[in-house]
Amino acid sequence: MTDLHLPLDRAAGRLSAQIAAGLRAAVRQGRLAAGTRLPSSRDLARDLDVSRGVVVAAYEQLVAEGFLVSRRGDGTRVAPLARPDEPLRSAPVWRHEEPAGELGSGPSPVDLRPGPDLAAFPRELWASAIRTALRTLPSEALSYPDPAGAFELRAELAGYLGRVRAAHAAPDRIVVMNGVAHVVSTLARLLAADGHTALAVEDPAGHRQIPWLRANGLEPVRIGVDSHGIDVAALAASPARAVMITPAHQFPTGVVLAPDRRAELIEWARSVDGLVIEDDYDAEFRYDREPVGCLQGLDPERVVLAGSVSKSLAPALRLGWAVAPDRLARRLRRHRAATDIAGPVLEQHALAHLLATGSYDRHLRALRRRYRSRRDALVEALRRHLPRARVQGVAAGLHVYVELPEGCDEDKVVAMAAERGVVLQGAAPMWSRPAPPALVIGYGRAGEARLAASVQVLRQVIAEVNPG
Repeated sequence: MTDLHLPLDRAAGRLSAQIAAGLRAAVRQGRLAAGTRLPSSRDLARDLDVSRGVVVAAYEQLVAEGFLVSRRGDGTRVAPLARPDEPLRSAPVWRHEEPAGELGSGPSPVDLRPGPDLAAFPRELWASAIRTALRTLPSEALSYPDPAGAFELRAELAGYLGRVRAAHAAPDRIVVMNGVAHVVSTLARLLAADGHTALAVEDPAGHRQIPWLRANGLEPVRIGVDSHGIDVAALAASPARAVMITPAHQFPTGVVLAPDRRAELIEWARSVDGLVIEDDYDAEFRYDREPVGCLQGLDPERVVLAGSVSKSLAPALRLGWAVAPDRLARRLRRHRAATDIAGPVLEQHALAHLLATGSYDRHLRALRRRYRSRRDALVEALRRHLPRARVQGVAAGLHVYVELPEGCDEDKVVAMAAERGVVLQGAAPMWSRPAPPALVIGYGRAGEARLAASVQVLRQVIAEVNPG
């Protein structure tokens, strides 16, 4: 028989639950091994100075849970299958990218990888929008939502995208998703279900896209990009009948899809009964002239426009959308209903509020001023300190594509710059074939002074790597 140490807080009441919790913890911590016989309910009640009924209720609860077994003539024992918990281990933290502090030396490395300024997220504005949603939403709106997303947000997005991106958008063509990655992954799954085996992607392209496609049953087919955008002739010669592109500001080169290529791409989609997935990832950030209208506006029956607030607000919100042909929009809606029901409701109403009140537009104007100033500082520093480097994609977005002097070792430049506190993104992982050495330099995360100082560090590194 085992002596048990079960401290009770009599003032707190619920003594039976306290006894059950104490015994449960003893099993989980390994202090009570499987098969251990416990005191009879009468003996334990006497030891704890409680009524026998209190102990009986605790034992019955643990028998029901599977921690104890009770047999006539054998008393009450710890169940044979009961095992102590494994020691808690620190779970690895999931990271979309390595923190700059772990890649660069020094107390405060400069992060020049592409990405938005997370410190610019309008916390007070967003909190106010959430409070407005909580105050004004009727109770029934807090039930399971429409799989396509809150109608109020879809209506606001339809107006906004039509005005700002020249999209052919209506609320019933819009499906709210958890960001562009969710749009692409879901479309890939639907295409695979339709018999597609491949999806064409630009070359170069963001290296995170490839795993999304393969995980959902499609093999990426890389199609080259030149100074006019994706090579539509090469696309037509490929086995793909669907393509994902970034026409407004190609990632990472910054090329804008030329007018003749836009027309050729739409003609290709019509001729093969194909689909174009338009990743509109940063088109709202254009500085020197009006943004190019989205491709979806040319043929809304062949193009899906995918967008999100990851650059304009924050990636953590996981708010995005697909503007799709009617039939495909209905399939996306059914897919959400069958997989995760729908996305968060309060956040959708908060974004709808920002759009409806003009707050989102005002926030974007402030961001454009901030990013334009940073871009100008970076481009000027590159012109002054690295005149041999070729800088592309300066008209829009949050990054520039910088071709390094011929013969420069891209990997060495990235590694040496990190050792000196400047974290950079090399372009090589984004290509499927050998390409001139280049860097994809973001200016969203650093102020003007740090950008200028970082370019001076880069100049020194390049001079050491490539003395010629």
